[in-house]
Amino acid sequence: MRVITANVNGIRAARRRGGLEWLAQQEPDVVAMQEVRASAKQFATALDGSALAEYELAHAESAAAGREGVAILTKHALASSSCVIDGFDEIGRWVEADVVVGGRTVTIASVYVHTGEAGTDKQTAKYAFLDALEARMAQLVGRPALVMGDFNVAHTVNDLKNWKGNRGKAGFLEDEQAYLTRLTQNGWVDVVRANHGDVPGPYSWWSWRGKAFDKDSGWRIDYQFASPTLAAVAREPWIGRAAAYDQRWSDHAAVVVDYDLAALETTGE
Repeated sequence: MRVITANVNGIRAARRRGGLEWLAQQEPDVVAMQEVRASAKQFATALDGSALAEYELAHAESAAAGREGVAILTKHALASSSCVIDGFDEIGRWVEADVVVGGRTVTIASVYVHTGEAGTDKQTAKYAFLDALEARMAQLVGRPALVMGDFNVAHTVNDLKNWKGNRGKAGFLEDEQAYLTRLTQNGWVDVVRANHGDVPGPYSWWSWRGKAFDKDSGWRIDYQFASPTLAAVAREPWIGRAAAYDQRWSDHAAVVVDYDLAALETTGE
């Protein structure tokens, strides 16, 4: 099961820049998208004519037009879906679906955590959403499940090139990082970090401005968190970083992981 998570920075813009074509070329079983910034009609129009148009869709749009929005696309049967996480509805930051792959049900969640701003109401709202996210993930950890997307938090100094210059700023606050630490302590596995080890990067976001991309001065804020069942069969995670600045179709790069579900069958999971 090939799974991709990508903050598309607007589904319509990603289509114009070749993002949907790139995603389809990876032949994913599941794609989780964040910041799609589209109504249901706009989303369908953006997908029309692409290989992803044949995928089943679960989409949570924001009540604010042109803002946020998350989605799950799957080439397999979509058993159920929900857009609500502990009362946070109409914000377009959480969509969850049960996907049936080869007779096995896997719970998939696509999440977008907004940026925040230290010392403001915006940051307080970010923590409230992270509280709800943490509570829901505690309920999912015992099943085959993936929670992935743009968390807008660099977990450690290895997840941010300019970590010294970002101390005290949203995205690199100790209180934010504590949420991700607790997730890993409670069984969730950051599959990219588990595969790459305790080293800087690989980053998944770079500013459009300046030479951040060319210098690889980025942040790793896009994650695939796997429950223990699926983490055990995660294979070769990688970041879909564009070969050059002018080939970028989002300010984020996709995170791609293969999960060997056949291995679950042989272990009796």
